[in-house]
Amino acid sequence: MNFVRLAGPLVQAAGRRDARGWQSASVPNPWSLLALPPLDESLLALLFADLPVTVSTPAARTPAAVTEAIAAADIVVGDWSGALGIGPEQIAAASRLAFVQQPSVGTDTLDTDGLAAAGIPAANAAGANAISVAEWCVGAAFAGLRSLAWADAQMRLGEWPQLTVSQRGGGELTGRRVGIVGMGDIGRACATRFAALGADVAHWSRRLRSAEEAGGARWLPLEDLLAHSQLLVLVVALAAETRGLVDAAALARLPQGAYVVNAARGGVLDEAALLDAVRSGHLAGAALDVYATEPLPADSPLRDDDRILLSPHAAGASREAQGRLISLVIDNVRRAVSGEPVLHVVNGVDPVIRRRG
Repeated sequence: MNFVRLAGPLVQAAGRRDARGWQSASVPNPWSLLALPPLDESLLALLFADLPVTVSTPAARTPAAVTEAIAAADIVVGDWSGALGIGPEQIAAASRLAFVQQPSVGTDTLDTDGLAAAGIPAANAAGANAISVAEWCVGAAFAGLRSLAWADAQMRLGEWPQLTVSQRGGGELTGRRVGIVGMGDIGRACATRFAALGADVAHWSRRLRSAEEAGGARWLPLEDLLAHSQLLVLVVALAAETRGLVDAAALARLPQGAYVVNAARGGVLDEAALLDAVRSGHLAGAALDVYATEPLPADSPLRDDDRILLSPHAAGASREAQGRLISLVIDNVRRAVSGEPVLHVVNGVDPVIRRRG
């Protein structure tokens, strides 16, 4: 994510929201904020310049360095890249830690249960990238159904694949049966967009939701949803009960010639089973933005099949989504240090932050 271009105007906006105009250098006993994103410390300090915090980063981008640095932290802003997390070792060392703000929707790099047991609230950036990810899902669906990336590559090789494009399967999105797995902010945004394009949209989520709650999509049991879905869109959070959810058996329940779009987490989908299903012809193709291992290894067999569209975990990386995310993180840290309840706590702990050090 290119936060550098966005930092100046967003910091100014954060300062306007905070009428007290806090400056960490002039406030006695500021909060200690440990920032894990892969950004320069001076930029991170700029982002939080109007709050009573001192910003630090780990000495190295390693779990051991996080464990060492977290001992002095009151607040941690997590790492959206997934490289650094907060697990049992870090929690055990975090005697002062009062709040963790994850700058992403996914919290799979945080031991949220361990943080809850220690009485430490963990919040995410719910909703910040919902529009961006939903638009990527629609765009990926169009690209897969019409073989846009393959046709472009063929054209650049000097070919003219006008007649062969239609032989690859696909077709129109209008009238297609779409199944959405997961119905949070992103799922709802997907449902409204696919429905607006004339698709027959259903969904499965761990909690039964009405069509009104789900952007117009009706709820189906998972096995029924799989049988329904000529286009399966994965936007469910990665958790113990969703890891490996879409395995070989689930893929086999999809109709012949179906497509899979994964913008959830790599751990939700069995990549080897997906590749087998595409190679066998049971699936016509797939579009992936997330992977079991990131960055995707150079020798991954996923790279070898041109019916699988690959994206570098960038579905939420629009300029607009980045702006909303930064603004949300800054505002939630402001809430934390000012005694207001923080938003989007994901582990059930009291959202009013209290210093522990």
